[in-house]
Amino acid sequence: MCSSSCSVSYNCIVVLGPTAVGKTALAVRLADALDGEIISADSRQVYRGLDIGSGKDICEYTLHNPERTVPYHLIDVVSLPDEYSVFNYQKGFYSVFPEILSRGKLPVVCGGTGMYLDAIVRGYSFVDVPCNAKLRTSLVGKTDAELAEILIKLKGDKLHNTTDLLEHHRLLRAIEIETFMQEHGKVSGSTASAADVLDFDATSASVPARPDIRPFIIGTTFPRDMLRAGINRRMTSRFKEGMIAEVERIHNGGIEWERLERLGLEYKLIAWYLQGKLGSEEELYEKLRISIGQFAKRQETWFRRMEKTGVKINWLPCSGSDYDVSIEGRFEMSMEMLRAAGFDGTSTHA
Repeated sequence: MCSSSCSVSYNCIVVLGPTAVGKTALAVRLADALDGEIISADSRQVYRGLDIGSGKDICEYTLHNPERTVPYHLIDVVSLPDEYSVFNYQKGFYSVFPEILSRGKLPVVCGGTGMYLDAIVRGYSFVDVPCNAKLRTSLVGKTDAELAEILIKLKGDKLHNTTDLLEHHRLLRAIEIETFMQEHGKVSGSTASAADVLDFDATSASVPARPDIRPFIIGTTFPRDMLRAGINRRMTSRFKEGMIAEVERIHNGGIEWERLERLGLEYKLIAWYLQGKLGSEEELYEKLRISIGQFAKRQETWFRRMEKTGVKINWLPCSGSDYDVSIEGRFEMSMEMLRAAGFDGTSTHA
């Protein structure tokens, strides 16, 4: 729990870091020690059925000796083929966060989806852009190059996020968003992407009022070689657990390959493999290893960008020693940081 001195400055904890560093296990230990509940910040764990590939690892929320389960939120909240954006996440978070506080519990946010975390910490304001069926119809049959040219003309020198140029569905959504913004006299923020519109001057009645969020942010990562080794170990484990069979089962349940591909990483590449676009399981493994390594770099870049905008991330030291990389060691270092910040676990959370 959180002391009265803590409640003046902080009312929640955020545990962030790149993939495969054990964020969930650390967050669960902290929530258990401080009478907290986990709020996930993972863009794929929100989907029911995406278990192995998303690293849901629900078993990690149960601790032993004695056995107790730490409550968690914003996992398994939507089903494919529905889309779940950061706009949806923010709405869900704004509903869950005050409810946890109202029960005297401490919210512990855990995840590596940078935009989810940024949207909560910095309080993005979104415009909910509806689907434009007429526009979509007019774009049918156009190549990615033609769509990219349309988007570039629409955005001009405001095109800062070139990610939207890489995939067909993102190009369509980006054109749809920019058209909406111009028709309604709005200017999209420089970090806007096809997934969501960031408009820091706009408000939307469909979003609950932003609660008072005062996070103490803990960052955890490993040296590059250890991070790569951790990614490889986790990949091997997930293959053994049946990750390929999971993707095949989801597709056989009626989810199109294109929708699975839009989920990225494991789901995208395994969908390619099952369609015969990759020649062997060895090729799949190698491409996946490279893709996840690149993803981890992008996550760390995002966190550095957050810091440049003034977000304070308290990074746990990690020399690569057994203590520094162990959950127990990182838990003890985190608790030391938290005690210094006013968390002591001796009184109810305000």
